[in-house]
Amino acid sequence: MEKRRQKRQNRVRAGLKKQRKNRLLVFRSNRYISAQVIDDATGNTIVGTTDSVIDKKLNKTERAVKVGETIAKLAVKKGIEEVVFDRNFYKYHGRIKALAEAARQNGLKF
Repeated sequence: MEKRRQKRQNRVRAGLKKQRKNRLLVFRSNRYISAQVIDDATGNTIVGTTDSVIDKKLNKTERAVKVGETIAKLAVKKGIEEVVFDRNFYKYHGRIKALAEAARQNGLKF
């Protein structure tokens, strides 16, 4: 299982390294989801957010949508409109897809 995850992560990151843009990195656990925009040239995190501060009455997918909206608004406020989506080793469905679509609808391009 770990070997497949590592292979998928290497495959995703190989395509991202060719592009010289800021990276929208997503981390998902069983309980929370977080996102951050990273400047790979300097290695610094520009903006970041997590759903641990969002209303717990929402289900996990709805909280992922809120994280996507929040990260997009913060990034646009900092002047970042175009990023590369780094889904890590996660498949593009469920909460990851919901976060990405919400970020796109709120101004981020990827």
